[in-house]
Amino acid sequence: MMPSFDSLRCCAISCGRIVRMAAAATEGHAASFERMAVKPPSHPTYDLKGVIKLALAEDAGDRVLGDVTCMATIPADMEVEAHFLAKEDGVVAGIALAEMVFHEVDPSLTVDWSKKDGEHIHKGLQFGRVSGRAYSVVVAERVVLNFMQRMSGIATLTKAMADAAHPARILETRKTAPVLRLVDKWAVLIGGGKNHRMGLFDMVMIKDNHISIAGGVTNAIRSVDMYLKQRNLQMEVEVETRTLKEVKEVLNYASETNTSLTRIMLDNMVIPLSNGDVDVSMLQEAVGLIDGKFETEASGNVTLETVHKIGQTGVTYISSGALTHSVKALDISLKIDTDLALEVGRRTKRA
Repeated sequence: MMPSFDSLRCCAISCGRIVRMAAAATEGHAASFERMAVKPPSHPTYDLKGVIKLALAEDAGDRVLGDVTCMATIPADMEVEAHFLAKEDGVVAGIALAEMVFHEVDPSLTVDWSKKDGEHIHKGLQFGRVSGRAYSVVVAERVVLNFMQRMSGIATLTKAMADAAHPARILETRKTAPVLRLVDKWAVLIGGGKNHRMGLFDMVMIKDNHISIAGGVTNAIRSVDMYLKQRNLQMEVEVETRTLKEVKEVLNYASETNTSLTRIMLDNMVIPLSNGDVDVSMLQEAVGLIDGKFETEASGNVTLETVHKIGQTGVTYISSGALTHSVKALDISLKIDTDLALEVGRRTKRA
């Protein structure tokens, strides 16, 4: 037999939850780009709201009413207040996106934060709350946390890498989760990194396979210069080099031609050593050869342990696919009974 409305209400109160029954609906709130601490990167076709709807639909499946557990256990007019709880230290990201998810589920939900995207949170900290219809809060919970945990993990690693890389700037790559390209790159910005190209459309990037097909690095750059000139296109152009010989070939071509080239990637010029250190002498020599004529980007063997040494070579940028392709999610939860959550957290050393 289904428990009565009154018995559920009594249970809610006795369990210590902050619950309001049949309260008036609060004004809906949508996160506007203008008030965001860090705005998402631009993309001509990416539909952020559409991605949120897909994530919610993924959970709802073909059920018109969505969450069958909520429908079975939560009275329609029950209201709650739930708190965001950090279970480890890091940089929080996805706050603005979380507000968008909550608003998509139920515009009447109210969301408040004591932290902003890009700020540090520590284990045990309650840094935000959402209040309104219990059903809506629980339905939105996992989608919100999936976005926030991934984005916070990316932002946390990016912040650490960016600080260590200084004065070089840290970049991510296109090694992002499918369909989450903009979200992943947004998290990099929140963490203090700088975005590399968004996709195949906004920058020319001549990589090893292009060079092999073109018959050499000079042929590849020349083809790009001709293509852009014929179509009256202006955009950044980067070429990948793997040897000092290729670097010299690029510089020789650029000295004789009015090229559109803007950046030279120095790929795998950081050599790992058996003692765990890295040899950056080849990278440093390449940066010296280029001598500020073009932006430079180091790629390969970039880790939190090696990035500081790489950053001291004078290279402009350091790119790391690990920022997004191997992200460790930051542990964050959303709890209605925060006292019990903290008690369990202390028992398991997670809060």
